Amino acid sequence: MHDCLPIMSLSLFIAALCFSLLGRASPPTNPIHARADQVVSPKVFIISMFLPEAEIWYDVPEFDILAQNITVPGISPIYPQVYCTANNEVCQIITGEAEINAASTISSLSQSSLFDLRKTYFLIAGIAGISPKVGTIGSVTFARFAVSVALQYEIDAREKPADWNTGYFPEGTSSPNAYPSILYGTEVFEVNNALRQLAISFAQNATLNDTTKAQSYRALYASTPAYTHGSQAPSIVACDTATSDVYFSGTLLSEAFENTVSLYTNGSGTYCSTQQEDNATLEALLRAANIKLVDFSRIIIMRTASNFDRPHANQTALNNLRVVAGQGFLPAIENIYFAGVKVVQGILNGWESQFEAGIKPTNYVGDIFGTLGGQPDFGPVIVPVNTPATYARKNTTK
Repeated sequence: MHDCLPIMSLSLFIAALCFSLLGRASPPTNPIHARADQVVSPKVFIISMFLPEAEIWYDVPEFDILAQNITVPGISPIYPQVYCTANNEVCQIITGEAEINAASTISSLSQSSLFDLRKTYFLIAGIAGISPKVGTIGSVTFARFAVSVALQYEIDAREKPADWNTGYFPEGTSSPNAYPSILYGTEVFEVNNALRQLAISFAQNATLNDTTKAQSYRALYASTPAYTHGSQAPSIVACDTATSDVYFSGTLLSEAFENTVSLYTNGSGTYCSTQQEDNATLEALLRAANIKLVDFSRIIIMRTASNFDRPHANQTALNNLRVVAGQGFLPAIENIYFAGVKVVQGILNGWESQFEAGIKPTNYVGDIFGTLGGQPDFGPVIVPVNTPATYARKNTTK
């Protein structure tokens, strides 16, 4: 469902198997190191979360991302280097999986004196789960909204009120359908939709990978009318992403978080992908943007679908979780590169004519508090009072 696979020994086996077949290069043992006094100003920064997502970019014909190895203090102790092309145009970082790793790594990167990131485009490029209502395994999704769906109250579903369909409900409320009255600021982020649409147009030029195994598995979803998209071939999909450190599986949980995405975005968001890092990455970049170290309007959220968030007909939620590793992992990893490289090339080829100056947003960009300025088009209205802030619903969301 998310970046890491549910059983570590199985995930390592699958990753090793996939990449032995792909023949991808590993990081060099004696790379060329960047000069300590050199400030790198990349045009594109690829954000990977774990090694298989990163390795897909190694030994590709378009550019050599392993030409430079830059040790950055404060980033992941497992992945302590940033890799860059010789001309510094494209760099890559591996955050480590889950929210704490992502936030810590990106915070350290954004405040490092080794980089000037004020004009850099950030391509979040990882695998994720997907709702069969919206897409299928192997598909490439581009999000406008990232919603932290697990940032809620939770009671065991066996003890929930009889008329609730989930044990999750927003903080400060007493119902799953009420807007939270307690906000931390990381519940929802919105990125530049004009840039997102350009990224989609670039990615649509890609020929996506598929496998017979993935085709056979997605066909099992065809018998459920609501899951028609899940049974079709991989495609480029505009939809939104849910962040949760909890690796969930099942129809009830997926429908509950589908409701959370709609609720928190006032009906504007379309839940489809599930992952473990994006809200954390976005918060770190937002804080950097607030002190003019990065441009928050230059972020692209691209997630490829490795598995379904819920079972097909006559399958249990547990079985859906346990078979995840072998179904869509390979095409999802491959399509990070096939679609992502089109996005990277599109930015590089149009740098002087379009991207260096930036893509002006036509929508609100930022967090639920309006930290970077402007009025969020989602969330509550913040009412200034002398006591701690109170919140009111902006819109009515069913």
